[in-house]
Amino acid sequence: MKRSRLALVLGLAALGIGCTPHTVPAGHVGVQTNWGAVQPEVFQEGLYWQTPGTGYIDMDARVQKKQANATASSKDLQVVTVIIALNYRLDAEKAVEIYQNIGTLGQVEGTIIDPVLQEAVKTATARYNAEELITKRREVKDAITEYVRERLADSHLTVTDFSIVNFQFDTKYQDAIEAKQVAEQKALTATNDLRRIEVEAKQREARAQGEANAMLIQARAEAERQELLRRTMTPELVQWQAIQKWDGRMPVVSGGGNTLVDVGSITGK
Repeated sequence: MKRSRLALVLGLAALGIGCTPHTVPAGHVGVQTNWGAVQPEVFQEGLYWQTPGTGYIDMDARVQKKQANATASSKDLQVVTVIIALNYRLDAEKAVEIYQNIGTLGQVEGTIIDPVLQEAVKTATARYNAEELITKRREVKDAITEYVRERLADSHLTVTDFSIVNFQFDTKYQDAIEAKQVAEQKALTATNDLRRIEVEAKQREARAQGEANAMLIQARAEAERQELLRRTMTPELVQWQAIQKWDGRMPVVSGGGNTLVDVGSITGK
């Protein structure tokens, strides 16, 4: 009995000596191998003991960012380089299957993600001419995103965000686009200037017409007033108006020899 207990203790001690700790970091899941065979259980973050022959491969389950350049041809056969950025994450519950069928996260990007991105860009850009790639950027982005999301889902990868960083065309074509944009801007400016001039001319014409109408109305009013005065003017009225303006003093007249005669003194007024 004592020998059995001793053997058990020695066995446990030997086993303990061969164990080593392993920590699955935060945001990761662990895939365990036993003498090279992948085990079906997914290990969550935390501390585990590795027995001889076992090992852990940590798979990052956080959101990953992948930026890539993809060169393709537009519908009008213009060569375009598309700079894209993809945010994705692996399905943590499928980490064992992903590792067993594809490999580590780096192998997933090289084997699955890169080819899908290249194919998605080529497929989408072939539907649009070069100018539409710029004017319909949102539509192009949605087309690429949908393609990438469907293809990566087959490998248990989830797309959390996708964006087109930039389009780069051949230098000569890029210069032609910029020249066209400048010409269109100048044409728009000229059109706006013409409209402004037309509006200002119409405003001046309206003001002049208004002033002319006002002068005509004033002239008509003055003519009507003069006509009314002419019709109503009588000798008696003229005499009455003269009396109203007389200050009560008799006029002084000049006689012979430069003598001034005061008519008022003669009349006693």
